[in-house]
Amino acid sequence: MTLKACKKEEKMDRGFQKKFKFEGSIKVLTQMMVDPAATEKRGGAKNLPLRPGEILDVIQFTNQEQILCRNSQRRYGYVPRAVMLPL
Repeated sequence: MTLKACKKEEKMDRGFQKKFKFEGSIKVLTQMMVDPAATEKRGGAKNLPLRPGEILDVIQFTNQEQILCRNSQRRYGYVPRAVMLPL
């Protein structure tokens, strides 16, 4: 990675930590897939836009209904557990 790309990623990670009040280092717990049968959903204020079949990095299991995830474009947001499948 170039220095510019590293700084951009660090900036995005700091923005994520501030927006979601996330403390500590960002660690990927596991990867999960969006259910291919799920309808495409647009993201909201803190929700991640979803595409059927997409692989997401799980950052935190927040509660029984949502998971905090990161997509391949390094965007963060909440995803409903109902549309997630284990790999």
